[in-house]
Amino acid sequence: MNTRGLAAQLLQNVLANHQSLTEVLRSPKLQTLAARDQGLVRDLCFGCMRWHERLSAILAVLMTKPLKAADNDIECVLRIGLYQILYQQIPEHAAVSEAVNATRDLKKQWAGKLVNGVLRTFLRERERILAQVDTKPNVRYAFPNWLLTRLQNAYAQDWERLVQAINEHPPFTIRVNQLQFTTEHYQQLLTEAGIPAVRVEGVPSALVITQPVPVTNLPYFAEGAVSVQDAAAQLAALLLAPQAGETILDACAAPGGKTGHLLESAPNLTVLALDSSAKRLEQVSANLARLKLTAQIKAADAGDVESWWEGQLFDRILLDAPCSATGVIRRHPDIKYLRKNSDIASLQLEQARLLKALWQTLKKGGVLLYATCSLLPQENQEQIQTFLAATPEAQLEPLPLNNLGEGKIGRQLLPSYQGMDGFYYALLRKA
Repeated sequence: MNTRGLAAQLLQNVLANHQSLTEVLRSPKLQTLAARDQGLVRDLCFGCMRWHERLSAILAVLMTKPLKAADNDIECVLRIGLYQILYQQIPEHAAVSEAVNATRDLKKQWAGKLVNGVLRTFLRERERILAQVDTKPNVRYAFPNWLLTRLQNAYAQDWERLVQAINEHPPFTIRVNQLQFTTEHYQQLLTEAGIPAVRVEGVPSALVITQPVPVTNLPYFAEGAVSVQDAAAQLAALLLAPQAGETILDACAAPGGKTGHLLESAPNLTVLALDSSAKRLEQVSANLARLKLTAQIKAADAGDVESWWEGQLFDRILLDAPCSATGVIRRHPDIKYLRKNSDIASLQLEQARLLKALWQTLKKGGVLLYATCSLLPQENQEQIQTFLAATPEAQLEPLPLNNLGEGKIGRQLLPSYQGMDGFYYALLRKA
């Protein structure tokens, strides 16, 4: 199948069926393509979701009458054509002709003329159309109105730089397994392999690969020498700071990146990795097997303590709480489309439930690290402020992050000025 045709089908599953981009890109059809074509399909899907609001506004101007639901795939072909014209360095005539070819692969011969006409109209009237749609900030920056409003309210002085950063491609960051290599040693191995990499200030285990390569090209990847993980996520193990021989709970552990990092951080740890999804725990098991590390893995609702807890108090708890994931949109741009404003209140309730439930399993003097990949204060500072007010024995601990992040209650990291994903951390000690 024409790569644009397959990309249109995959996009249709996101837009019409509300499947996640991660899920649809596991399509067996995609795996049958050559590696280069797979990369193109992924780029088209990610690009169309990243700029969804803007592409939708342009289409609304170009097409006075929307297509029928049965022809959503043709609308996706149009989105792909517009994306290639606006954001990819390919000849405009090629973008149009490939889009027309995609309609044939989708068995809709009638649509070729429509696609050709719409895209050529855009080419003729591009300046007028863009001037018209870009007057609205949510269109110009391709954000749903509700989310842009929340970010503007939370970051009144810096929201524009923030949303621009969210629309950028994320860095390819790896975590060096300190049980196998120092970061300096592994950086040298990369240099010898012709793979340039740079250190990340404040995150000792992190390296950014400046020219991304397949993970299989990374030295000793199969042996567990490194894992792909953003620098902001790597801070979790650093901040929780497990000590040799301690008992650690990793609540909401899947897919297991932080679980592995915790086990790499200190010897003889006893780690319980919980997650409500047995399916996603398979990823935890696979990650730990590659790293040659061991944890107890259990499928359970972390907030339903009686269903899984055997009464032994934990020295440290990592609560990587379910959240809006607004801090990782650049890695998962479909979040802009799939997440709804009404989700935030229900996520706040779930976060509060987990905090209250897990607190009872923590030793006196122990610490709980609350983490989200959210940018929204309601899920972060305000959530912790509410918990502290209701829990007299909970004390907020300072975080050793030097100049990373901002905030008086915990620390908020923003992608706009640190190059990392958006993350929030708060460390709570049980007095």
